[in-house]
Amino acid sequence: ETFEMLIRLAENYTSTLFCNTYRTMAAEATVHVQEFFTDVGLFLFGTDISTEEFVNRFFDTLFPVVYNHVINPGPTDISLEYAECLRVARRDIRPFGDIPKKAIGQMGRSLLPSRTFLQALNLGIEVINTTDHLRFSKACSRALLRMQYCPHCQGLTLSKPCLGYCLNTIRGCLADMAEVDLHWRGYIQSLEELSGALSGAHGIEHVLLNFHSLVRDALVQARINRPELLEQVNKICGPPVRKPKQSPGCSFDQNKDNQGLKMFSRNSEEMFGNRRKEFISHLRLYRAFYGGLADQLCGNELAAAEGLPCWNGEDVVRSYTHRVVGSEIKAQSANPEVQVKGTDPVISQIIDKLKHVIQV
Repeated sequence: ETFEMLIRLAENYTSTLFCNTYRTMAAEATVHVQEFFTDVGLFLFGTDISTEEFVNRFFDTLFPVVYNHVINPGPTDISLEYAECLRVARRDIRPFGDIPKKAIGQMGRSLLPSRTFLQALNLGIEVINTTDHLRFSKACSRALLRMQYCPHCQGLTLSKPCLGYCLNTIRGCLADMAEVDLHWRGYIQSLEELSGALSGAHGIEHVLLNFHSLVRDALVQARINRPELLEQVNKICGPPVRKPKQSPGCSFDQNKDNQGLKMFSRNSEEMFGNRRKEFISHLRLYRAFYGGLADQLCGNELAAAEGLPCWNGEDVVRSYTHRVVGSEIKAQSANPEVQVKGTDPVISQIIDKLKHVIQV
């Protein structure tokens, strides 16, 4: 939603530029502005299109409009065939100088990391949802039953399990989760690094919110190069073929979106960056979540406090005497409380996806 709002804001700035400065061609130009920002959104949300292609398409379609209203304005409009000739010739004529090339560089550098960031967030949601709905084995269910409810049969309703006993049971049940730990930590670190790369001059906020400045520079360039452009166009497309004028004025309603966009002023760039930093620092608190989940559950609520009599699965004792195993799958072969067979295929799949996104 933040990215969608950013795209709408950038589109507004660009359409406003035409309405305020190039009113006669604003209606035609804003159609191409809308198409351009639709492409930005499609790319950002995962569609397989190239940034170079849609930036070029924007300047290609803008050129006939600029020619008609700025370079060679007349009492009538140029014909559709003539406009098509100009569109095709734009890359050879280069009416906007190096601006399109600059825009391609900026868009590529800023949109790709942002697109990766969004894909990574979606994967994060998938990891959390998958592990949240993981089915536990029968061996785990039996071990939990024995730990939590068997003492009740002996009338020991207040006794809590010994810490070591609790750790063995819960670590056995959550061994699959512990396998995610290393990759989850790597994932959060990669997100942090990527978030850093999204800031500053190459950041999506800066590039999109300043796109209208590039367009303004491109139009100024076209106006300055007017004599040479007229000559080049005449060589390639011949003299303009015209039809009756039908260019309406500015049809872009600047107030239409103001409700949603009112809260965003020119410091929105900073605001978007701050929201991302805040999110990442919050996420950082959970980087050890999967590896430390069993310890957290036993230490915080399930197990008896150190030194108190506790339930060991058979009786209330002073302390648990079995060996306490580690969290990972390999360590579970020595677990005296739960039999663990091997990594769940669903978890293996999630781990592969995390490895892939870290690589990306």
